[in-house]
Amino acid sequence: MKDEEKTIQKEQDLKARTKAFALRIIRLYGSLSKTTEAQVLGKQVLRSGTSVGAHYREAHRAKSDADFINKMEGGLQELDETGYWLELLVESGIVQPEKLESLIKETDELTAVFVSIVVKIKNRIDQSQKPRNSDKVRE
Repeated sequence: MKDEEKTIQKEQDLKARTKAFALRIIRLYGSLSKTTEAQVLGKQVLRSGTSVGAHYREAHRAKSDADFINKMEGGLQELDETGYWLELLVESGIVQPEKLESLIKETDELTAVFVSIVVKIKNRIDQSQKPRNSDKVRE
Protein backbone atom coordinates (compact mmCIF):
# COMPACT_ATOMS: atom_id res chain seq x y z
CA MET A 1 0.00 0.00 0.00
CA LYS A 2 1.36 3.40 -0.97
CA ASP A 3 1.81 6.21 1.57
CA GLU A 4 -1.11 8.17 0.13
CA GLU A 5 -3.37 5.10 0.34
CA LYS A 6 -2.28 4.51 3.95
CA THR A 7 -3.11 8.11 4.82
CA ILE A 8 -6.57 7.83 3.26
CA GLN A 9 -7.17 4.56 5.12
CA LYS A 10 -6.13 6.15 8.44
CA GLU A 11 -8.47 9.08 7.78
CA GLN A 12 -11.35 6.70 7.05
CA ASP A 13 -10.53 4.67 10.18
CA LEU A 14 -10.56 7.79 12.35
CA LYS A 15 -13.75 9.00 10.70
CA ALA A 16 -15.42 5.68 11.59
CA ARG A 17 -13.88 5.68 15.05
CA THR A 18 -15.15 9.16 15.93
CA LYS A 19 -18.61 8.21 14.64
CA ALA A 20 -18.59 5.03 16.75
CA PHE A 21 -17.54 7.17 19.73
CA ALA A 22 -20.53 9.47 19.16
CA LEU A 23 -22.88 6.49 18.95
CA ARG A 24 -21.52 5.15 22.25
CA ILE A 25 -22.13 8.55 23.83
CA ILE A 26 -25.70 8.57 22.50
CA ARG A 27 -26.32 5.10 23.97
CA LEU A 28 -24.84 6.24 27.28
CA TYR A 29 -27.21 9.21 27.40
CA GLY A 30 -30.17 6.96 26.64
CA SER A 31 -29.24 4.65 29.51
CA LEU A 32 -28.99 7.35 32.17
CA SER A 33 -31.60 7.65 34.89
CA LYS A 34 -34.16 10.43 34.56
CA THR A 35 -32.93 12.33 37.63
CA THR A 36 -32.17 16.00 37.08
CA GLU A 37 -28.46 15.51 37.83
CA ALA A 38 -28.08 12.59 35.43
CA GLN A 39 -29.94 14.40 32.66
CA VAL A 40 -27.99 17.65 33.06
CA LEU A 41 -24.62 15.87 32.98
CA GLY A 42 -25.89 13.55 30.26
CA LYS A 43 -26.86 16.40 27.97
CA GLN A 44 -23.44 17.97 28.44
CA VAL A 45 -21.60 14.76 27.55
CA LEU A 46 -24.03 14.16 24.68
CA ARG A 47 -23.25 17.55 23.17
CA SER A 48 -19.47 17.41 23.58
CA GLY A 49 -19.05 13.73 22.76
CA THR A 50 -21.06 13.84 19.55
CA SER A 51 -19.29 16.94 18.25
CA VAL A 52 -15.82 15.31 18.16
CA GLY A 53 -16.53 13.54 14.87
CA ALA A 54 -18.12 16.67 13.43
CA HIS A 55 -14.94 18.64 14.17
CA TYR A 56 -12.86 15.90 12.56
CA ARG A 57 -15.00 15.98 9.41
CA GLU A 58 -14.90 19.78 9.30
CA ALA A 59 -11.11 19.66 9.57
CA HIS A 60 -10.93 17.68 6.35
CA ARG A 61 -12.77 20.45 4.56
CA ALA A 62 -10.35 23.07 5.89
CA LYS A 63 -9.07 25.68 3.48
CA SER A 64 -5.59 25.85 4.98
CA ASP A 65 -3.30 24.17 7.49
CA ALA A 66 -4.19 26.86 10.03
CA ASP A 67 -7.90 26.18 9.49
CA PHE A 68 -7.27 22.43 9.80
CA ILE A 69 -5.39 22.90 13.06
CA ASN A 70 -8.12 25.18 14.41
CA LYS A 71 -10.83 22.61 13.72
CA MET A 72 -8.78 19.73 15.13
CA GLU A 73 -8.06 21.76 18.26
CA GLY A 74 -11.82 22.35 18.52
CA GLY A 75 -12.20 18.57 18.53
CA LEU A 76 -9.55 18.36 21.24
CA GLN A 77 -11.49 20.82 23.38
CA GLU A 78 -14.62 18.69 22.97
CA LEU A 79 -12.70 15.54 23.90
CA ASP A 80 -11.34 17.23 27.01
CA GLU A 81 -14.82 18.39 27.95
CA THR A 82 -16.25 14.93 27.31
CA GLY A 83 -13.65 13.45 29.64
CA TYR A 84 -14.66 15.95 32.31
CA TRP A 85 -18.37 15.07 32.08
CA LEU A 86 -17.59 11.35 32.13
CA GLU A 87 -15.51 11.85 35.27
CA LEU A 88 -18.39 13.73 36.90
CA LEU A 89 -20.83 10.97 35.99
CA VAL A 90 -18.59 8.46 37.76
CA GLU A 91 -17.50 10.61 40.72
CA SER A 92 -21.07 11.71 41.46
CA GLY A 93 -22.13 8.07 41.66
CA ILE A 94 -24.57 8.37 38.75
CA VAL A 95 -22.72 5.72 36.72
CA GLN A 96 -20.55 2.88 38.00
CA PRO A 97 -16.87 3.33 37.05
CA GLU A 98 -16.62 0.00 35.24
CA LYS A 99 -19.46 0.99 32.89
CA LEU A 100 -17.51 4.01 31.62
CA GLU A 101 -14.00 2.57 31.78
CA SER A 102 -13.73 1.74 28.07
CA LEU A 103 -15.41 5.00 27.02
CA ILE A 104 -12.98 7.02 29.14
CA LYS A 105 -10.12 5.01 27.62
CA GLU A 106 -11.39 5.77 24.11
CA THR A 107 -11.65 9.47 25.03
CA ASP A 108 -8.00 9.41 26.11
CA GLU A 109 -6.90 7.51 23.00
CA LEU A 110 -8.74 9.85 20.63
CA THR A 111 -7.19 12.79 22.47
CA ALA A 112 -3.72 11.32 21.90
CA VAL A 113 -4.46 10.77 18.19
CA PHE A 114 -5.79 14.31 17.72
CA VAL A 115 -2.77 15.78 19.56
CA SER A 116 -0.42 13.73 17.39
CA ILE A 117 -2.09 14.97 14.20
CA VAL A 118 -1.97 18.62 15.31
CA VAL A 119 1.68 18.37 16.39
CA LYS A 120 2.61 16.72 13.07
CA ILE A 121 0.97 19.49 11.04
CA LYS A 122 2.50 22.22 13.22
CA ASN A 123 5.94 20.65 12.84
CA ARG A 124 5.47 20.43 9.07
CA ILE A 125 4.55 24.13 8.99
CA ASP A 126 7.58 25.02 11.12
CA GLN A 127 9.89 22.98 8.86
CA SER A 128 8.53 24.61 5.72
CA GLN A 129 9.13 28.07 7.16
CA LYS A 130 12.75 27.44 8.12
CA PRO A 131 15.29 28.70 5.61
CA ARG A 132 17.19 25.96 3.81
CA ASN A 133 21.00 25.97 3.97
CA SER A 134 21.15 27.03 0.34
CA ASP A 135 18.95 30.02 1.17
CA LYS A 136 21.32 31.36 3.81
CA VAL A 137 23.54 34.23 2.86
CA ARG A 138 27.20 33.36 3.19
CA GLU A 139 29.39 35.88 4.85
